Amino acid sequence: MTTLVRDTADTLTRDALTVLQPGFVGTTPPDWLLRRVAEGLSSVGLFGRNIATPEQLTALTARLRAEREDVLVAIDEEGGDVTRLEVRTGSSFPGNLALGTVDDPELTRAVAHELGRRLAACGVDFNWAPSADVNSDPNNPVIGVRSFGADPELASRHTVAYIEGMQAAGVAACTKHFPGHGDTNVDSHLAMPRIDVDPDTLHARELVPFRAAIAAGSKSVMSAHILLPALDPDRPATLSPRILTGLLRRELGFEGLIVTDGMEMQAIASTYGIERGSVLAVAAGADAICVGGGLADEGTVLSLRDALVAAVRSGELPEERLADAAARVRALASWTRAHRAGGTGTEPGAAVQEGTAPGTDIGLVAARRALRVTPGAAPYEPPAGPVHVASYAPEANIAVGDETPWGVGVELERLLPGTRTGTYGAGTGAADVLRAAGERRIVAVVRDAHRHAWMREALDGLLAARPDTIVVEMGLNQAPPRGALHIATHGAARVCGIAAAEVVAGA
Repeated sequence: MTTLVRDTADTLTRDALTVLQPGFVGTTPPDWLLRRVAEGLSSVGLFGRNIATPEQLTALTARLRAEREDVLVAIDEEGGDVTRLEVRTGSSFPGNLALGTVDDPELTRAVAHELGRRLAACGVDFNWAPSADVNSDPNNPVIGVRSFGADPELASRHTVAYIEGMQAAGVAACTKHFPGHGDTNVDSHLAMPRIDVDPDTLHARELVPFRAAIAAGSKSVMSAHILLPALDPDRPATLSPRILTGLLRRELGFEGLIVTDGMEMQAIASTYGIERGSVLAVAAGADAICVGGGLADEGTVLSLRDALVAAVRSGELPEERLADAAARVRALASWTRAHRAGGTGTEPGAAVQEGTAPGTDIGLVAARRALRVTPGAAPYEPPAGPVHVASYAPEANIAVGDETPWGVGVELERLLPGTRTGTYGAGTGAADVLRAAGERRIVAVVRDAHRHAWMREALDGLLAARPDTIVVEMGLNQAPPRGALHIATHGAARVCGIAAAEVVAGA
């Protein structure tokens, strides 16, 4: 009897560890993480703080797999504005809005495959992407350029192409943020968003890309921390049996892994707490708990493990539900392991060049195709010498982060030697920019100008004083084009900056 009780307890503890997807601090796995992997932890999440170079990342994933061969190594690598692989330089691949603007699914598939190939080469086999959100609210503070666009059918075909490209490289895709985060005006990192539309609208708009993703074989779906009263008036999607089990599993027929968005996001943490939230999420139908973007320590892992075990023992969480969740995690790990063994994509350990992936410039090709250039009243004359780049920087949302560089300054310094860049925030007047520019021509770089009155006012002042100012919009292109030349990049990836700078310089 004692042995049976111990075996049951060991299985329960192992299952609780299996469903967690935690992060850690540093560029090498800490001892505590390796111990927990050996005890049953089946997934590890990587963030920008964990990545310095491709070679270092490859060594990190190899060390994890030396402890457990089938560990899932996950990352939040959307490309475009949200990059962890190239957090210090900016992405070699444009994001979803740029790809949706081109609207060539074969291009999207090729970009996703190359991104997946690079991840696989470093030993990463699970990507928390793509964002399938339909960006129906242009003032959305957290989705924006991360969406393929506002048209559900367009979002669907590019979501499918992205999944196919990524998974052909042996990296499991995770379609997010179910059932759709595009019509929110609140960032769920900070508070609980709410979408007040009727069920027919949700089925005709938000759910369309997710249906397509499921049909395309997306290995995983990530839930959103949003309240949709038409589906469940009481609980956000991540904690809702009606939404995760009733809608996603039964009605839409999804059989893959359901992953939560980060549980330390305030939409959950400040309302339910991460321990209580994690128990409710698994009970609702989630199979994996994502945590680690902000909380990245052993104590968090142990508290969530213990909360799940205690919930099973108290009867709040059925043991069968936890076992089923753990089995789905192991099934995905088996799929990725089989692809690694079969040599799909690029084998871990293969050399990976920093920046544009070796053998292809598909990311830059895509960024160039995504540009939309609107000339002013007079024929455009490229600057004859160095320019002054005035970069108007809004506060970055947490998903994007503030450590990744963006803009056109670095590339214009290469194309037009002597170019200088100044960064300006709210409260900066046109006089400050004019004084810094002197006689140089001004290139004003903005991001979501339609959402920031101070940014539009700054442009008003600049264009009134210097009508030859060039305007580059690197966010959602909603404001009317202005300037001697207006360039919309549809994202702030490094390659988007390169493509825009080439046009500015006449290269």
